[in-house]
Order: sequence, then C-alpha cells, then structure tokens
Amino acid sequence: MSVTVLILAFLPLRASDDRLVPGKPLVPGATIVSDGGDFALGFFAPSSSGPANLHLGIWYNGVPELTVVWVANRETPVTNSTTPKLSLTNTSDLVLSDGNGSDHIVVWTTRVKAASSSSSPTAVLMNTGNLVVRSPNGTTLWQSFDHPTDTLLPGMKMALKHGTRDGERLVSWKGAGNPSPGNFSYGTDMDTFPQVFLWEGTRPVYRGPPWTGYRVKSDYQYQTSSTSSIIIYLAVVNDGNQSYTTFTVSDGAWLTRCVVTYTGELQIQSWNASSSAWAVLGKWPPYPCVSYGYCGPNGYCDETARPLPTCKCLDGFVPASTRDWTGGRFSEGCRRKEPLRGCTAGAGAGFVSLPGMKPADGFVLVANRTLEGCAAECDRNCSCVAYAYANLSSATSRGDMTRCLVWAGELVDTGKLGASSPASDTLYLRLARLDVAAGKKTKHNAVRIALTAIGSSVVIIMCIFLAWLKFSGNTRWSTSCCQKAK
Repeated sequence: MSVTVLILAFLPLRASDDRLVPGKPLVPGATIVSDGGDFALGFFAPSSSGPANLHLGIWYNGVPELTVVWVANRETPVTNSTTPKLSLTNTSDLVLSDGNGSDHIVVWTTRVKAASSSSSPTAVLMNTGNLVVRSPNGTTLWQSFDHPTDTLLPGMKMALKHGTRDGERLVSWKGAGNPSPGNFSYGTDMDTFPQVFLWEGTRPVYRGPPWTGYRVKSDYQYQTSSTSSIIIYLAVVNDGNQSYTTFTVSDGAWLTRCVVTYTGELQIQSWNASSSAWAVLGKWPPYPCVSYGYCGPNGYCDETARPLPTCKCLDGFVPASTRDWTGGRFSEGCRRKEPLRGCTAGAGAGFVSLPGMKPADGFVLVANRTLEGCAAECDRNCSCVAYAYANLSSATSRGDMTRCLVWAGELVDTGKLGASSPASDTLYLRLARLDVAAGKKTKHNAVRIALTAIGSSVVIIMCIFLAWLKFSGNTRWSTSCCQKAK
C-alpha cells in the first residue's frame, strides 16, 4: 500500500550496490539498490511511530510516493536511538539486530538451513524486488519472495504445498502508517480444492471461483494511452510438489503490484509516472454483489448484468422475501418453487445445466471421476443438490486430473461469470420439476449424459429416414419433422 513514511532525514548516508556481504552490515541511512534501480532495501520509519522506531523493508526506488512492498520486522520495530543493523553471517543467515555494543538483540533472522558454513555468501536485491541469499556456487538459500507480507509482485508465487497443505497469504498492514499485521488476508483455502479467499479475520469477504484447469489467462487490459496498454496475465502451475499462482505483465508496462490494503480490498495497482499516482486497475470485491454470500442462499450475483451486476435467484427458485428483494436486501436469498422430495420427485424431475457460473462454496471434492461418474455420484445421492465437473488434464500431467464437485444443502456465494470466462463452470442443479418449455433448460441424468454421443447418431438416422419418407410422398410429416429437428 502507499504510505507516508520517513526515511531518517533520509537522504542516504551512502548508496551501496545491490548486495550485502559478511562483515559489512546495513545500517540506518544506507540503502541497497537493485542493479536496475527499481527497488531499494533499507530502514524506514512508519508515520504512526515517528522517526524513533524503524522497520527494515523493500520499496520502489524510483517512485516519489514511497511505497513499501516487503517488511522484515513487521511486529517488532528497532530503535533509531541505538544502533540497529542488518548483517549477513558466514552461515548464510540474514540477522536484524538492535542495541549497543554487546547488548545487541536479534529482532529478526532468516534461519537459513545451509549445508555448511561458507566464508562468502551474498545477499542480492534483484530488480524484481526479491532479496536473495546465495551460496558461493549460486544456489538460492533463502528469498523474500517466499515470505510475502502484503504485496505480490510480478514473478512471485502464492504457493500451496501438496504434502503439508501449507499455503501462503498476503496480510494487510494494520493501518496507513503501521506495517504490523492487520485484519485482512488473501490466500488459498487449505480445506478445499484450490480457490482463493479474501478474509477479515476468519470471515470470508470475497471468494474466487474453484480452479477450472486453465494455465494462463489474461484478466486485465488497462489502456494507459491511446497507443499503449498494460496486460496482466494470471498463471496457475502444478509441478507435483506444489501448486501456485503467479502473475506477469506485458513488456514495457508500468510498475505493477497486487496488494491487500488495510481497508480490506485486494487491489492491482500500477504507477502512472505522468500523474505521479498509483492507478487502481482492479479491486476485489469490485462491487457489493460479489461480496461473499451477498445474494443469500440459492441466490447468485450476475456479473454479466448491465449496467451493474445484480442478485438473481437460481433457476427453479424465487426470492424468500419479495419485499426484501425488491428493496435491495438479499441476505435471505431464495427458496425453491417446488421442494425436492428425495430422489423420487415425480415426472419432470432432473438436473438443469447452468453454463458460465461461479460454483457455490461448501462443496465436497470427489476424486477420480469422469463427467458421467460425477453426474452419477450426485444423481444417486438424494441429498445432492448440484454438481460441477472439470477436466484438468491440460493443466497437470500427474495425479488425479479430474475435479468433481458436489453440493448438499443450500448453495452459498454462487455467481455468473459468463460462458467466455475461462474460470467459469457449468453448474448442474437438481430441480423437482423442469420447465422444458422455457427452451434453455435440459432434463438429463447420468445415463442421458453418458448417451449424448449415441443420441447424436439417432438424430442423423432419423433425418435419413425422414428424407426417405419425403421421396416416398409423405412430404407433410417429413417437412415438419425436419424443421423441428433443425
């Protein structure tokens, strides 16, 4: 986030090169600057604490509005009245200490687990904003990109380790001038299939859709002038040991970052040099409709609606309270027009397919299922109210390449993204009675899904038969049936 800070008087006493070596610590008033000049590492004083308390951080070097992207000692500031310093030890540890003489106290350290001590490790600030500790042979022993604070920079990874289910989060500052961990965080949910959340404490504020298997998608294109624009590419990678998301920007783009603000928004910002300000290219939640659970149970936010996204009821549902719904209060959500009665709802029962959807939260992931198997899983379970399926084979080459999601009970935090969105799913919703006259609904079950290809062949055979009828003189039936078939 952009914050007002003091840099200790703070023209640097000296401008060092891009690295730190044993025996030459970094002290207040000095900075390490990346080789390309984009980032600096040093001590700064948040505006809320005054110049007496300092934090060690990385910021944009060429941006006049000082913007910190990483902080080492978020909860424990050091004191300018003593002699704080950042040192690189021969055991390849970065150590931030505070105090005078022999009374130095370790405030923060990397705790690098190097194979053996070395007389010549280096800590290099890359022009990507990544602080990297390297062994003499160039092996990376530690990097700040693996320990994000509130900011995700291009090339950083938000990782989820498969074996430990350990994931990373961005955590907001506590206030505009307070880098202590705040109330808002952004990261991957550990208990379900990869989907990202913005939380306030433990309460979800915004939820992204479950991953559909795409590797890269271009999410945002921001026109910076009549002749140039910024394109931001989001990638999801599965390398077997971990899954992670990362983003890159188009060549020549402005300095760009993703940040969780202390006010509770996830923002994509780019520095506009001509206006000397951070331009917000995107933010989440962008409007109330997509906030977590805003449309209530069995309601959904239609993000394709114009001029503004709005709450609607899923097919087969109506507002639980018409008065609240028309008054713009959606928390009670929607109720079924006709209740389900177990698996024997009578004639007309089945599933309706809703393409272009953001599936609801609270699903159960069923492993190793085909589309037909996923449909059958829900069809034979009387408590299952919906399912969604995705084939992830285009995204990973090992392990289970299917994603079958099933739901029981109410559907919460559903949305409509549009069929063109690579993050959207087709949601198959169980209804007690299908209105086939509406034209957009399709009655089906697991058996019908499995026989789709056979059904296409039957249509072809029928057309051949109808053509034979035509030449046999029965033109009235052949013409009308062919028109229906088309």
